[in-house]
Amino acid sequence: MAETIANAVAQRDNSPAGLIKQYSTSFAQVLPSHVKAETWVRLAQGALKRGRRVDDKPTNPFELEQAAANNPGVFLAALLDAARLGLDPGTEQYYLTPRKQRGRLEILGIVGYQGHIELMYRAGAVSSIVAEVVRENDEYRYQRGVDEVPVHRFRPFASEADRGPLLGVYAYARMKDGAVSRVVELGRDDIARIKQSSQGSDSKYSPWVNHEAAMWLKSAVRQLQKWVPTSAEYRREQLRAAAEAQRVAAEPLMPEGTAAAQADYIDGDVVEDAADVPAEAPPVEPDAEDWPTTATPGGQP
Repeated sequence: MAETIANAVAQRDNSPAGLIKQYSTSFAQVLPSHVKAETWVRLAQGALKRGRRVDDKPTNPFELEQAAANNPGVFLAALLDAARLGLDPGTEQYYLTPRKQRGRLEILGIVGYQGHIELMYRAGAVSSIVAEVVRENDEYRYQRGVDEVPVHRFRPFASEADRGPLLGVYAYARMKDGAVSRVVELGRDDIARIKQSSQGSDSKYSPWVNHEAAMWLKSAVRQLQKWVPTSAEYRREQLRAAAEAQRVAAEPLMPEGTAAAQADYIDGDVVEDAADVPAEAPPVEPDAEDWPTTATPGGQP
């Protein structure tokens, strides 16, 4: 019997894609009911084949594959985090990103700003969300207490060079009852404080280096979440998903380190961001800093 089990373990596909398939049932237990587990698993497997290859050599594995293989526990913890949130891994909702940890690549799971928007929509109170970066040559007007929403104009299809350097970012939501949420505005000082508190923000893998505008948008959308009402039913579902993810991560057959890494995601300790709350916002529990890699959305003419 012992020999049979040993042979079965030896024949098991322990590649990153194989691990996703192997634990597909566990992911299904964590996913919200509206997400198809089969589709979610295929997205996770496909995400490993995106991005750059190690050392940019065509014969080497992809960086995400190498990062996942270097620490399977951290890799599966990131996937469990995406599953409990009901976000698609390897998309603009939830990014799987390589990062250097103790001299080698590991996976960092990060909620993209589109993922934060999806979570706000899912809570049920929001009908639309606007998030835009403001550049120095844009026309921007907003007076709190007087204007309902900002007036933001720039020439259609203007290049970033024509619009000038980033100056600020704003976000607001329109509720289903017609009301408008608080308008969140972040300036350069706010963004600098958020960036400073983000671990590895100067790394070549960091979107603070490669996708700066997306990070400004993400920062504003995260602040907006604190001003958007959340239903009691949605909160209960999030608590259930978090408890289920912790239970699955602690299963004996999970790779070493999965439970500890998953706890970090739930507790918000993967990346420190205590300074990411502007002075005017109410105190909230810290959350993991996200590193999305996405194109800057266009503004309204």
